Amino acid sequence: MLTDVVELLLCPQCRARGVESGLGVGDTDRTLWCDRGHSFDVARQGYVSLLTGDGGKFTGDSAEMITARDAFLGQGHFDPIAAAVSAAVPLDGQAVVDVGVGTGHYLAAVLDARPDARGLGVDVSKFAARRAARSHPRLGSVVADIWSGLPVRSGSLSAVTCVFAPRNADELNRVLIADGVLVVVTPTSRHQRELRGPLGLIGVEEDKTRRLGESLSGLFDPVAESALEYSMALSHNDVESLIGMGPSARHGNPETRSAALAQLPDRVEVTVSVTVSTYRRRAEASL
Repeated sequence: MLTDVVELLLCPQCRARGVESGLGVGDTDRTLWCDRGHSFDVARQGYVSLLTGDGGKFTGDSAEMITARDAFLGQGHFDPIAAAVSAAVPLDGQAVVDVGVGTGHYLAAVLDARPDARGLGVDVSKFAARRAARSHPRLGSVVADIWSGLPVRSGSLSAVTCVFAPRNADELNRVLIADGVLVVVTPTSRHQRELRGPLGLIGVEEDKTRRLGESLSGLFDPVAESALEYSMALSHNDVESLIGMGPSARHGNPETRSAALAQLPDRVEVTVSVTVSTYRRRAEASL
């Protein structure tokens, strides 16, 4: 719940570090505030928006995309990815944030394996934050844009996870403790390859993992890297949900894509191919 992670939060307006408890929670008016008078209403669905300015660099997932994501992940197709993310997070991690939390699927798996841990889900989409807020009893959900600055106290997190989501290395470095761990999942060029040609899906660059390492160099040291690849047998409804939850949902002609999907077998074998990369924050990296 949001009350479990309030002490980790930072006011996005003044970003004051002198507030000992971060943002307080009102018992009756469901409001978060800082000691400089900035206040933020908690939505009845249990999340709070800490967005500032024009809303950020990225467009968040729509309600339809979150519905599709919930339907697809609910079938267990990406459960091996969730298990790999959970295995990469240290078992003694007490405070974990998932950047680009989506429905909360991956962070919930991390918390399930750590009864004493609490999780903070951050997403630029209010529809994602709404769904994530009810994904786990120890998960607090916040709407924020990582490129505008995470509303999280410096040096307060033991681990950060980032699954198929953008990363701001400076901000991730800032919020982690001295030896904090960053776990990133990136797709390889083989990911969903069977659907790209027939359905015109967006491709993946060959050197995505290498570029990830370059973007984090100077702040993080690589600890481990593992490949995860397996095949899913998907129905046409599954494929529609898979497309609807990702960036390809915003591209191409839906009618043309539906016609192309109808030409595929009733059960389509689709490759999942990702790299799970673990990094540790450099002790000398400045907050």
